Amino acid sequence: MKIFLGVSALVLGLAACGDNKARFLINTTETATQTRLRVASIEVRDVSLPAYASASEIVVEQADGALKPVAKALWADDPVRGVTGALARSLAAKSTATVSAEPWPLADGPAVQLEVRVDQMVAGADGNFRLTGQFALSSPQGQVRDSLTRFALSVPLADTSPGAVAVSTGKAIDGLADDVLRKLRR
Repeated sequence: MKIFLGVSALVLGLAACGDNKARFLINTTETATQTRLRVASIEVRDVSLPAYASASEIVVEQADGALKPVAKALWADDPVRGVTGALARSLAAKSTATVSAEPWPLADGPAVQLEVRVDQMVAGADGNFRLTGQFALSSPQGQVRDSLTRFALSVPLADTSPGAVAVSTGKAIDGLADDVLRKLRR
């Protein structure tokens, strides 16, 4: 019993210490203009990220190509949830559509479902943040033609600090939202 109490006290003591890592949000930019779309609603499915980008650590590419975590810095949210939410917010702010991340919360289904698969999401050693992959638009009710589109976005990095990486991540997601909106505007 004494051993159990000693181990319990040690575990509780360590848990109380917590970590002192800074946590960074993915924010998108506000916009004053909205794109008028052919569809009234968009469901953003969970964005598929590569393993290194779906981890909680913020990583930066080194000169030799290695991806290394930034010391004492984490994403504030689960990266899949954070990227999906940021993309949904950006699409909602920039368009006339009602936009939500999955699962769709309304009784009537969405006019369009957006699925994004990211190949690369990295703060590059070349001073640019790269976001590449493909997005698919499908329309269960046939309001738009199903399509699959590749994207390759590059945003300059101010530096490789976690704050700068977070800002560039948000700008790249805004760029992806612009690409999706261009496709839905046609």
